[in-house]
Amino acid sequence: QVQLVESGGGLVQPGGSLRLSCAASRNIFSINVMGWYRQAPGKQRELVASITSGGSTHYADSVKGRFTVSGDNAKNTVYLQMNSLKPEDTAVYYCQGWIATLRRDYWGQGTQVTVSS
Repeated sequence: QVQLVESGGGLVQPGGSLRLSCAASRNIFSINVMGWYRQAPGKQRELVASITSGGSTHYADSVKGRFTVSGDNAKNTVYLQMNSLKPEDTAVYYCQGWIATLRRDYWGQGTQVTVSS
């Protein structure tokens, strides 16, 4: 079992920054892929960024150059640094972890990000 707890969401003005955190209940080295997803009202959940246990990263085109995903193994935490935020980034952001040996993924409860003036 893996518990994931997100934090760091909030209200920010366009052009501002936020850093989301996802604290895992186990060493993130043991989680093959950790991802950040988001879901806006009336839209499907979409992948924003991911990072593998080896450190490889992937970003959605809509956030490339603005968002950065990183991990701190000592704190069992993955971060999503979000800069130059836009109103269209408004959504609930979810942390996800995939463990290949268990053939399943785990989700956090989500954290709201609102970009508005």
